[in-house]
Amino acid sequence: MSTYLAVLRPALSSVNKKLTRAAVLYPAMPFLAAEKQIGLERWLRGREQCQKLAAADAVIVSFGKSGRTWLRVLISRFYQLEHGLPEWLIGFDNFYYLNRSIPKIFFTHDNYVKDYSGNHDNKADYYGKKVVLLARHPADVAVSQYHQWRYRMRDRKKTINAYPDDDVSIFDFVLKHPAGLEKTVDFMNGWAAERERLGDFMILRYEDLKADTAGRLDAVTRFIGTPGDRASVEGAVAYASFENMRKLETENKSWLTGGRMKAKDPKNPESFKTRRGKVGGFRDYFTDTEVEAILAYVDERLDPVFGYGRQTPAAALASSA
Repeated sequence: MSTYLAVLRPALSSVNKKLTRAAVLYPAMPFLAAEKQIGLERWLRGREQCQKLAAADAVIVSFGKSGRTWLRVLISRFYQLEHGLPEWLIGFDNFYYLNRSIPKIFFTHDNYVKDYSGNHDNKADYYGKKVVLLARHPADVAVSQYHQWRYRMRDRKKTINAYPDDDVSIFDFVLKHPAGLEKTVDFMNGWAAERERLGDFMILRYEDLKADTAGRLDAVTRFIGTPGDRASVEGAVAYASFENMRKLETENKSWLTGGRMKAKDPKNPESFKTRRGKVGGFRDYFTDTEVEAILAYVDERLDPVFGYGRQTPAAALASSA
């Protein structure tokens, strides 16, 4: 396959998925109630994801707004430098078709797989795969989800993923709405409960990736079976710095990242994909009493394997491994 076609594979795949989905959904819409429409769309999306999952050599899974785009840029740049590839974002198998030594990596938020497979209570769909779980403090995730929902999320995504229809305060979204902390913590607990059955399973905390980006990136590439030169790791870290990623987004160079890094409103910093990237930044949005309530929720409900208990200071999270 030519380089030109390989770098276009993610875009071609996206168009094909949308056309296939539309061919099934639109004729059926007039005959289905709203709930059935949502169920059918989630089933179709799940089928697409299960096909990729079956063909994947490695999986990187995370709840939305846990830093996946940053990790994706890091890995992309690492392979670009290792193998002299175009400056493009890795899109499942496009790098594989440029160099067969690069694995097919399935990046997923694990939203829809279970809607197709029916495995709602376990992660059996992922058994036998190398899985990296990118975790982040649930409060930081929920705050970022709030801004994603308010400034970036498409209306259809809000509907099929049960996000609020009307305006709510950031505190009510985080602590009281099911799309906030509740959904984030349940997601993380679901993966923690399955860690013994998954086999090749690695938890990568966003906070550790921030504290030692080169070290953790090196650990990830080794885990998925593609160790590389230190120069490639350090070059990837420099390229994927917050400042450079914000610069790419500000200059609207989203074609380099498959359109993922594009500000909804360049005048509003909260609408950027590269928004803040701050460890413990959720505290900036709440009173001390509200912060205490949020931390208590996490402390009481989140599996301790992640190390995000209420007694863990933000400074310790940023420096621990």
